[in-house]
Amino acid sequence: VLALLALGLNLIFGVIDVVWICYVELIMLGMYGMYFMYSVFHLPFVLAAVICIAGVGGLGMLLHILVIAPLLGAAPINQLLATGGVLFFLQSFATVAFGIDFRNLGIRLPVLEVSGMYISYARLLACGTALAGMVVVYLFLARTYTGAAIRAIAQDRQIMPLMGVDTRRIYLITSFIGGALAGLAACLLVLQYDIHPFIGLTFGPITFLICVLGGLGNMIGGFIAAF
Repeated sequence: VLALLALGLNLIFGVIDVVWICYVELIMLGMYGMYFMYSVFHLPFVLAAVICIAGVGGLGMLLHILVIAPLLGAAPINQLLATGGVLFFLQSFATVAFGIDFRNLGIRLPVLEVSGMYISYARLLACGTALAGMVVVYLFLARTYTGAAIRAIAQDRQIMPLMGVDTRRIYLITSFIGGALAGLAACLLVLQYDIHPFIGLTFGPITFLICVLGGLGNMIGGFIAAF
């Protein structure tokens, strides 16, 4: 799952060249979304997960439009401060809106015993689904025209508009994919962790360490560094 988060963050940085300090807070919002859809409105888990992935992807696009796009030409420190401000805003919003109580879905998956070792099915499910999600993203980047445009912009942002590529559209698509990966991670982590406004702090520092260790913008490096 950490590799999945690193993939989303590296994808955004590689294309847009802005580090979303607030990236893991999208996971927190996704986990709250799963809680209310599943536990309060009693939607089936799979349907709630699909809505969560699409919704957090939409939040990623909204974040780009409202915060990132106006700062694309600004100094990197301004971009970091802006996304850092969004982080504190989302934490404060969640604290006011949902309180500081710890919540969970109440789903208890069985535990697999292998030679005296106990492995949670929730973690096995998270591992398999995260790997499948990364394969889908890889195939999208490798086999589609839009994926090729994303990879091309990651290599040279200045020349691609001259080649007829609509960079604004590619930025929005990349932000949606990055947000959707955060939404997928939220669906997997909500099976293992309680939900509270500061849950992002559990995954934020290590996700950024993984990206730095693997090389910011290097998706393969981030995947290896996660392990």
